[in-house]
Amino acid sequence: MDIFLNILRGFVGMGFLIGILYLLSANKKAINWRLVFSGLAVQLVLALLIFYVPPVRIVFDWMASFFVVVLQFAQEGIDFLFASFITNEVAPGLLNFAFNILPTIVFFAALSSVLYYLGVLQVIIKGFAWAMSKTMQLTGAESLAAAANVFIGQTEAPLVVKPYLEDMSKSELLCLMTGGMATIAGSVFGAYVGYLGGDDPVQQQLFATHLLTASIMSAPAAIVAAKMLYPEDREVDLESQKLNIPPQQAGSNLLDAISRGTTDGLKLAINVGAMLLVFTALVAMVNFLLGQVGSIAFGNFKGLNEMVVNMTEGRFDAFNLEFLLGLLFAPIAWLLGVNGPDLLVAGQMLGLKTTLNEFFAYAQLEGIKEMVQPKTLIILTYALCGFANFASIGIQIGGIGAIAPGTRKTLSEFGIKALIGGTIAAFFTAIIAGMLFGSAV
Repeated sequence: MDIFLNILRGFVGMGFLIGILYLLSANKKAINWRLVFSGLAVQLVLALLIFYVPPVRIVFDWMASFFVVVLQFAQEGIDFLFASFITNEVAPGLLNFAFNILPTIVFFAALSSVLYYLGVLQVIIKGFAWAMSKTMQLTGAESLAAAANVFIGQTEAPLVVKPYLEDMSKSELLCLMTGGMATIAGSVFGAYVGYLGGDDPVQQQLFATHLLTASIMSAPAAIVAAKMLYPEDREVDLESQKLNIPPQQAGSNLLDAISRGTTDGLKLAINVGAMLLVFTALVAMVNFLLGQVGSIAFGNFKGLNEMVVNMTEGRFDAFNLEFLLGLLFAPIAWLLGVNGPDLLVAGQMLGLKTTLNEFFAYAQLEGIKEMVQPKTLIILTYALCGFANFASIGIQIGGIGAIAPGTRKTLSEFGIKALIGGTIAAFFTAIIAGMLFGSAV
């Protein structure tokens, strides 16, 4: 009975998300419902194959184990550079972030650059693009973009389709943007595994599998969301069906590729570190102000701080931003499959991911993962796996607009739509994970 109710709630959640996309659609009559349902079917089939078909699960576990082994390689470089600085005087969480998470980003960025230089990523991207173009009737350009987003992120993926950008329709551009919002980049993949799996190889393997699955499953979901929000309104150009990946300047030789990737990774790591520093400080400032308001008692009424502590049985220690986000996003958390005791905490994570970014949310999730139910942790792993946040709007407008200036106006118009589409795509994936969570996970 519980399984039936779990699946029923999942379908209710998916119906709700489809309803939102329908209401926000620019042309409801032009929605290609065949594409919508085929995209969701692809998601469901992928999940069933990964969770319930042993040979497929073995393949994904092998792919995940590759990343775990790579993390161990990265650890060798981390130990060499930072081992002598590590003391017990610094909080373990900070040590993990400074001496493990950030260096891992640098290494994975360099590795991605090497794999692109060697042509490995191109083969994988082209394979995924071919499958999506056949199952969902997409143009070649948007198929390549959707597949590239799974592996190389929202700033690099547009380079794969750079020659096609200026000629893309509005629907194709939104598909590109939404795909970037709904997936993660290989350069940060290892960092998230480090957050969720810690230094336990078994846990690293588990979460590497889940994160890889989430990013792949979210690709067709992003297409569904984008094509509902802005259906294709022009005849498809047969020329755009070609799945040709143009050469990208990865480096003049292997050493140059490593150097370029390392430099890009260093820039990303510094950006992530500075971003988390600023966001953490801003959240602390907002929480201080809200805490001052919450400490005020009116007559015989208790202060908001005490009320929040009692209401949440100590899960929130005061009236703060996390509590407000938890209240706001708790209904969505329920639709994703989260159960009662964890609703506020799950809502808090969803709110932090949307308003700030997924890196900050995963950092917070690391601290509370032992407090929530295993099912909640898995659902949040999937729901947070994407770049859908307000900062990404600026990143996409600046990044894509720089290489295709003629698209800048459309990019600006579609920023919020892409954010909504990317968020809903990740939620689709989280719902399926919640529906299928059980003995297979």
